[in-house]
Amino acid sequence: MQETVTEFRQLDLADTLLSALDNMGFVAPTPIQAASIPLLLTGTDALGKAQTGTGKTAAFSLPVLNKVDLSQHKPQAIVMAPTRELAIQVAAEIKVLGQNIKGLKVLEIYGGASIVDQMRALKNGAHIVVGTPGRVKDLISRKQLQLDEVHTFVLDEADEMLKMGFVDDVTWIMEQAPETAQRVLFSATMPPIVKEIVDRFLRNPARIDVAGENRTVSKVEQQFWVVKGVEKDEAMSRLLETEDTDASIVFVRTRQDTERLADWLSSRGFKAAALHGDIPQSLRERTVDHIKRGVIDILVATDVVARGLDVPRITHVFNYDIPFDVESYIHRIGRTGRAGRTGKAILLVRTNQIRMLRTIERVTKSRMEEIQLPLRDLVAASRLNRLGEELAAQKEQTSVEAFVELVEKLQESIDVDAATLAAMLLQRQQGNRPLFYKGPDPMIAAIERESQRRERRGNDRGDRRERGGERRSYNNADWDTYQLQVGREQGVQVKDIVGAIANELGLSKEFIGAIKLAPTHTFVQLPKKMTAEVAAQLKKLRIRQNDVKAVVVEGEVLREHRPRSGNRDGNRGGYRGNREGNRDGNRGGERRFDRNRGNDTRGGYRGNRDGAPRKPRTEA
Repeated sequence: MQETVTEFRQLDLADTLLSALDNMGFVAPTPIQAASIPLLLTGTDALGKAQTGTGKTAAFSLPVLNKVDLSQHKPQAIVMAPTRELAIQVAAEIKVLGQNIKGLKVLEIYGGASIVDQMRALKNGAHIVVGTPGRVKDLISRKQLQLDEVHTFVLDEADEMLKMGFVDDVTWIMEQAPETAQRVLFSATMPPIVKEIVDRFLRNPARIDVAGENRTVSKVEQQFWVVKGVEKDEAMSRLLETEDTDASIVFVRTRQDTERLADWLSSRGFKAAALHGDIPQSLRERTVDHIKRGVIDILVATDVVARGLDVPRITHVFNYDIPFDVESYIHRIGRTGRAGRTGKAILLVRTNQIRMLRTIERVTKSRMEEIQLPLRDLVAASRLNRLGEELAAQKEQTSVEAFVELVEKLQESIDVDAATLAAMLLQRQQGNRPLFYKGPDPMIAAIERESQRRERRGNDRGDRRERGGERRSYNNADWDTYQLQVGREQGVQVKDIVGAIANELGLSKEFIGAIKLAPTHTFVQLPKKMTAEVAAQLKKLRIRQNDVKAVVVEGEVLREHRPRSGNRDGNRGGYRGNREGNRDGNRGGERRFDRNRGNDTRGGYRGNRDGAPRKPRTEA
């Protein structure tokens, strides 16, 4: 079916839906739509594996709309999404697809909005309900959301939903589903927890896998800049000023950074706003509306709140912080290049994150172009050009005669000529964004210093080899051991700890010591002599949306940290677990990791020393 369906009119869809698709300019279905719609129309359970940007919302929405009975006032389909933003977006798309179905009622329900209003709307009747699992469960428990007429349950972005902690809610809701109801699940990846839901609740599901057909990635031009020479904030400013943008999203990892970076950009004349989970829902909706209408041009956002965000103005996505996984990267850049549009994504990457960048390239089957940050003089020239364009437009649209008189009066009162007065006014106009710079660009000098440091390091390594491998020694006197109040029960992995410390605190790998991961907490070694700024950032650190609440602990919690040693037995850094004769593999539920074992995504240990196979790690 997938190979033969080339137009929507070949599908058994109602004329009201076909006419809506015609009005929207959609003729040919995407691969996920061509594969899914015929199956879902038969009522069979289905498991779809598809990335964002493949058209999966229409893939399940069109069959649902095709089966709606307008004479029934109770909900006939429940669609669950991981975030409020995605629920709103899915509901909006369903309404557009069903625009020609007179009397259709689609209701979105989610936390952060008035539950009383949602109960009132349900009482007035709704054919399709789109919501987050928590609010759906709440309304079912209150007997306000009736399921006896529901013929379809859809779990959209199931992997993200379950990763965010909705396992119990989703399980409970699916247990309430009528036996006859169709169950449909879409997911970009298939971790074990998703497979458990599939095995338990889907009945001989048809499997649809078009994960490799992500057309968003192919429509987005991808570039990266290696962080060097200037701070990331300054880098973002230069990119935003020199790229030909309309609207942009800047992705950061923490809620604190959304506020900080948005304020920093606003203070320099950009129309920017923060978007994160702690912002009240009404303000979040207003912020999204502002970027749609051009009131603001830049959203600084976290991953979760931007899920499902579809704003035609968004031409650029800037990854201020590299994401922890490829799926998050695909979701991020999927905010542009949608519905046939092209877009651009730029990633700011530190040198110790290049391996993650290469992983993204390999999985997405794409290649990113390395770019150089615009030099300061180019930024100033861009500002001057923009000012010239604005003045040219103003000259055509407004009358300036009254201001000519003011210029003459000012010339007389302060005794300057017209050129000097114009220069003075330009100086005031530039504010915090100079129209020209004096002296060399500090980025050039910083790059030269970095080059010299690398050369010295190379020479030092050669000298050490000549001296027989002499190395700097480390001991516990150099480190403080911190206890972080996050662990495996929060879904935290070693790579999360390392990534957060490296990116949020700005510490390179030689300044991150041993790490011991436990179910409810984590121990990590950090240098005793941290700057006040780094210590302040540590207090605000969040990992996987949890405050780490770092505190210094006393005693021999972790063994002595050792630098990368390069010995031949495969132990490429740190310690190899418990070497004091304890070879039974009993680590008391704790996992140890030494940062210097290699890249920041490998959180391994050498496993049981008695030859027993290592237990495979699974994603939460």
